[in-house]
Amino acid sequence: MKINFSSFRSDQFSFAKDPVLILEHFWSADERELFREAMGCSTWTALTDMPPVAKAFQNCGNWLKAEIAPAEGTRFIERVGLPCVAEYMESFPNITGRHINFNYYSYGVGDCLSTHDDTDDAYTYAQGRTPPTRRLALATYFHEEWQPDWGGELIIYKENAGKKGKKNLEVVQCIAPSPGSLAIFAVPQFHRVCRVDALAGNHKRLSIAGWFMTEH
Repeated sequence: MKINFSSFRSDQFSFAKDPVLILEHFWSADERELFREAMGCSTWTALTDMPPVAKAFQNCGNWLKAEIAPAEGTRFIERVGLPCVAEYMESFPNITGRHINFNYYSYGVGDCLSTHDDTDDAYTYAQGRTPPTRRLALATYFHEEWQPDWGGELIIYKENAGKKGKKNLEVVQCIAPSPGSLAIFAVPQFHRVCRVDALAGNHKRLSIAGWFMTEH
């Protein structure tokens, strides 16, 4: 479903029936500015400084990642914790714990994210931890401006059976990183982030992305 947030009825939406939700104009201009200011005060880590992640996402440029401060994190969760999200998360049996993991991301020219389905968490295992199960993935955008030919689209695929048992991927959603928009989709689902084009110049694709997760 793709809809303007002002027209969205969360109590009438189900991720079990429609695994992809795109809400346009989710964040106000003031909210976007607040998070951009917080990003400006954050400590960023480049992809090349995260060896397990860089190994999992080779040839993806050198995008940046930063932690969200507690105050902004609380505000963020209060806004994105929609009733349809809570309903879907509680639909899984034998839950012993609930987790979230969201971070700031900055993509510049040449940065991208290769195709994956959010189930391979080798870099978490590399840190000696067993990760919880990712249930819903989220990406939302805070830059001031983004033009169509700047790239950075979120592509979502579906799997189709091919010849000799090989699975083929078909594009089902091409989600532009429009300022203030929000995308949430069920995991697993193959997806990628298109490379930011040189036409973007010094503009950065600023986002918060991560997961709602359960432990069993």
